[in-house]
Amino acid sequence: MRLTVAVLAGVTCLVLSATPAIAEGNAPRPELAPTMLVLDASGSMAAADPTGGTKMDAAKRATHTLIDAVPDGAPVGLAVYGTKTGSSAAEKQAGCADVTVLRGPDPIDRAALTGAVDGLSPRGYTPIGKALRDANNALPKSGPRSIVLVSDGIDTCSPPDPCEVAKELSSSGTDLIVHTVGFGVDEAAREQLTCIAQQTGGTYTDAPDAGSLEKVLPRVTGAALRNYQPGGIPVTGTTSVDGAPALEPGPYLDVLAKEQRKYYAVDVPAGSTVYFTATTAYSRVDAGMTDVARFDVEMHAADGTDCGVRDQSVTAFAADGEVATASVVWDGSGSQTCTKPGRYVFGVRRDANEKQPAQLPLELLVGLEPEVTGDKGPPATDEPVAFTAPGGGEQPVVGGGSFSTSATLTGSGVYSDTLRLREFVFYRVRLDWGQALAYRVNYGNTSFDSSVNVETTLYSPFRASVDTTTTGYHGKTTVLKPIATPPVNYLNREKFGSKDVSVAGWYYIAVKVGRDLADDYRDDVGVPVRLEVSVTGTAGSGPGYAGNDSDTFGKDSTLRVANAKPAAEFPTGWVLGGAGAALALATVTGTVLIIRRRRTT
Repeated sequence: MRLTVAVLAGVTCLVLSATPAIAEGNAPRPELAPTMLVLDASGSMAAADPTGGTKMDAAKRATHTLIDAVPDGAPVGLAVYGTKTGSSAAEKQAGCADVTVLRGPDPIDRAALTGAVDGLSPRGYTPIGKALRDANNALPKSGPRSIVLVSDGIDTCSPPDPCEVAKELSSSGTDLIVHTVGFGVDEAAREQLTCIAQQTGGTYTDAPDAGSLEKVLPRVTGAALRNYQPGGIPVTGTTSVDGAPALEPGPYLDVLAKEQRKYYAVDVPAGSTVYFTATTAYSRVDAGMTDVARFDVEMHAADGTDCGVRDQSVTAFAADGEVATASVVWDGSGSQTCTKPGRYVFGVRRDANEKQPAQLPLELLVGLEPEVTGDKGPPATDEPVAFTAPGGGEQPVVGGGSFSTSATLTGSGVYSDTLRLREFVFYRVRLDWGQALAYRVNYGNTSFDSSVNVETTLYSPFRASVDTTTTGYHGKTTVLKPIATPPVNYLNREKFGSKDVSVAGWYYIAVKVGRDLADDYRDDVGVPVRLEVSVTGTAGSGPGYAGNDSDTFGKDSTLRVANAKPAAEFPTGWVLGGAGAALALATVTGTVLIIRRRRTT
């Protein structure tokens, strides 16, 4: 069993490691997901807000804050409903068609958006279903995209029922998520808005008054712009070992229900090492300080015999949008019952966390590393290289919201980005055989005066957490302890503690800024982040694989993750939150443990 532990604001809590994308190929450049903001300008928005002024005044102020906060060039558009008619019975037909796209999701024009918002006058009906369709039509036809809907009440024009529209958009195969914000809503509207979000894997957030809306809207929109986008070749696992689909090397995509176990088969040739990694992204939901969830993988022979090889992840922050990863790496050794080549079946299971949606995304990565028949390369070492701060000026970079959209760091250098509270972003660095990585993360000064957890984790090409470091941040310059690897050598897998640095490929750096425990809704603080990255060593040729074939994870596997269409029933776009920290190991008799080496401040 793997148990990951972090220190958050002085409290020891369980958290979980996140998943990287595929090892080989050219991943897409980091981009912010095109996002449409849909504002309610119906007649009810003319009502007084408890904190003063009207609800429309509050929505305009919140949108101003959002416009100021989003990154330069962010593709943000604006649609509104309820501005052209009144709300009388005679005007209902026209009012239920009253949706206007004021700005498409082009690179943000702050002045134009501000002017468009300031000109709004609340008058008419609430056609949420039509607004969702029109906003979706304004977005690009492919790739990750998002809608952020702010409403102060229930749809008054159904049909179409907005929850059914959300389901329709999700089932059509579009990579769309919808986040909803209820502004001073009653229980019926809250239920409807929650349903809309859940149909697409988005989040629902309550904003009871103007002050909370001003804090919530930038956070929700920021999550929509830099969201988690699972991907892979659609596959459907079986609920029993018999008949499990046989998977070749590469990335795959399925869904997994609560307390469900699904099975997938892999044919393992003699002398090969099999990598099987399962990943699920939890959905951001309202919860208390902790929200424990579990996710695990186990290995069986084709006849169902338990091989005693398994891995498990446990997180206490599933509600923050954590990403769970569990990996099995097996080369024919370490198991009393499974020792020969042949077909093996891997079972993946999640627990019954009541706060999470009924279904969650399930990404699978299958790798088959050929037998080494030639030189295995340099001797093993578990001694990390020393960190040396690189020279040169800062290079601006925009981290991706998921592993498949990680920002590529071109080697040694200093890179700068800005993160918001409850954001977890990804960068990737290429390490060839014989090369090592050392890096350090610096968090700069802000006006923030509370306490959050900050953290960085390094992941291997096969999605294992190599190391992590974490500490508290109080708005003052904070420098995390460096993370460093030994040179990437094949024989490192034979040296305790270096199993995760024995494969060449893309290594992933995840950087986190946690949530303000004193104010869950606060997300208006931009935290400057600086990454000092050093890649050392001369690239070598690597071990002598049988047949000179080292395509472990499938040809063009990263490209396939980026371009593959999700399965029709898959609710895409779970938002990414935090990820792992220090490791605690529990010994289980008769079980092969997949060990993760970790460090904690």
